[in-house]
Amino acid sequence: MIEPLRMSFVVACAPDHAFATWTRKASSWWPVEHTASHEAGSEIVFEPGVGGRIFERTRSGREIDWGQIVEWDPPRRLRYLWHIATDNANATDVEIVFRELPNSSTRVEIEHSGWERLGEIGQAWRDANHAGWDGVLPSYAGSCRVS
Repeated sequence: MIEPLRMSFVVACAPDHAFATWTRKASSWWPVEHTASHEAGSEIVFEPGVGGRIFERTRSGREIDWGQIVEWDPPRRLRYLWHIATDNANATDVEIVFRELPNSSTRVEIEHSGWERLGEIGQAWRDANHAGWDGVLPSYAGSCRVS
């Protein structure tokens, strides 16, 4: 078994805002260099509810699938199959838990697993995704601040 990636950090907002920022406002914080198209102005869409698609829509209207929602429990939990930049048969699992803390803040806990499905490239793909999360999460945390 390949060890899951686990990340945990605190954002300066309530869980409902943290969940909405992740799912409804991803276009405002997702770095263009971490999209499939690398095109400025692309929209990142999380279709609400179990079975909803996660995809990127470029300015020209092209849609690039990234994943599928398998659990939708706002504002507490989100789980999805993730296959950005790979075939959906190689999807990994992402689970995000939003835990309410005092002072209107939220602990965001992410577990990204399922690397063994990828066979011999599983460890390398895990390592690449670790770098990817490092490139995406600071922007998300900054977008969660409520002014």
